[in-house]
Amino acid sequence: MYLHLGNDTVVNTDDIIAMMDLESSSMSKFSKEFLKISTEEGFVRNVSDEIPKSFILCEKDGQSVIYITNISTKALSGRVRKTFSF
Repeated sequence: MYLHLGNDTVVNTDDIIAMMDLESSSMSKFSKEFLKISTEEGFVRNVSDEIPKSFILCEKDGQSVIYITNISTKALSGRVRKTFSF
C-alpha cells in the first residue's frame, strides 16, 4: 500500500520505519540532533510548503530518507488503518 505525504509524494508503507510528531519530537535533544545531522547529510526532504507537523522515516533500497510534511501523524496513521480495515 502507498501513503500520500503531500506535494505529489507517495511512499510505500513497507518502507516506513517511523512516523513522528514534529512538535513532541523536537523536545528531545536526541531527536533534534538526529534531524540536524540528517539534514546536513541530505537525507531530509520537505514535502510541504506549510508549517510542518510530522516527519516520516523511511528506508528504501538501503537508503534512509526523512520526509517532513504538514500532515499530522494522527491523520497519516488513520489513512493506513482505514486501508487495512476489513
